[in-house]
This record gives sequence, structure tokens and C-alpha cells, in this order.
Amino acid sequence: MDYQSLKTRHRNERDAHHPNLALRVHRALSWLNRAEQAEDVDGRFIFLWIAFNAAYATDIDEQHRLSEQEAFKAFLQKLCTLDTEHLIEKLVWSEFSGSIRALLDNPYVFQSFWDFQNGKINEAMWEERLRNGKRSAHAALADRDTAKVLGVMFNRIYTLRNQMIHGGATWDGSVNRTQLRDCSNLLAKLVPLVILLMLDNPKTLWGDACYPVVKS
Repeated sequence: MDYQSLKTRHRNERDAHHPNLALRVHRALSWLNRAEQAEDVDGRFIFLWIAFNAAYATDIDEQHRLSEQEAFKAFLQKLCTLDTEHLIEKLVWSEFSGSIRALLDNPYVFQSFWDFQNGKINEAMWEERLRNGKRSAHAALADRDTAKVLGVMFNRIYTLRNQMIHGGATWDGSVNRTQLRDCSNLLAKLVPLVILLMLDNPKTLWGDACYPVVKS
């Protein structure tokens, strides 16, 4: 499953879709396409995150605005509920012994590690939080709670996203290669699944897309 196959399907079906869904998928596909063309892992990760963001982000009233992490976790929960063929669960099972486990063990994509480095918490606290996160992921996997596994995993990916987007890393640097590769590999497999599930469920309420197209 890649950009081209998903784009062909979207082109054939979009006229029957709600405009919000059509716009979300169109934008997500455009960034997936760019990610597939990226020759460097830094760019690939950033473009894949934007593709995911384009799929889930909702323009929420300021008074009731969710945090970004709460928003994408709710989106992932919805996808898992809609995933009757358990495609995401199969992906999680296949990746848990590799990329996901590596992310769970990697302190550099764990926000509490950086909180410790910045003097906000002590060493014992961040290490305990890391152990708790790993236990939570293993328990969720045992319970086949795919959404919870994804929630733990995306906490890690989101930390790397913040590091990259806010200028906390050097392009093509030597100190963040492992986590970039692991996160990029996971997103490269998950983002097409996200788009596929959205196309498979056009009647689902996906919400208003951020920054709708305004015709002049």
C-alpha cells in the first residue's frame, strides 16, 4: 500500500465523500507523496508527521480545545474501533519486537528524560516513568488493546516531533539517527493504513478540517 494506490482510489471516490473527508485525505496524501520522495530520514519523518497531522487535526473551539496529544489519541482510538480487519493490530504485533520495542527502550524519545535533564524532575522519577510506560505497553499488548499501545508509542514519536519541529536537533546530525529511523519506519507503515481506514469509512464523522479552503 503506497501513495499511488491510495491516490487512485481517492480520485475515484472523492466526489461521493463529505468535503471534510475529501480535504483531509487529499492533504494527507500530498504529504505522504512527499515523504516517499524524501532522500533523507529527517525530511521523511517530518513529512510523514504532517501527513498524519493532516488526517487527524480538527478545528476545535478555543474554549474546549484538546491538547494535541489528546486529539491524536482520540483519533487513533476511533481508527482502531473502525478497523474491523484488525490491520493496525497486525502492524503493532509485527513491529512490537522491533521498532516499537526500540522506541520504548530509547530514553531520547521519552519526555521525562528531558524533564530530568532540564532539572524539572529527579533521576529516579524519570526512570520510574520509563518503566511504567513499558509495563503499560506490554500489558496493553497482552490485552490486545491496540489503541493503548499506539498511545504509548505516539508519546515517544511526539517527543521526537517536538525536538525536530522546534529546532532541537541538527539536520543530518549524528546523535539522533536510531530514533529517527525507528519513528520514520513506523509512520511509513501506519500513515497509509490511517488513510485507508478513512477511505473505508466515509460515513464516519471526521470533523471540520483545520484551515478550510477559502475561495476568493
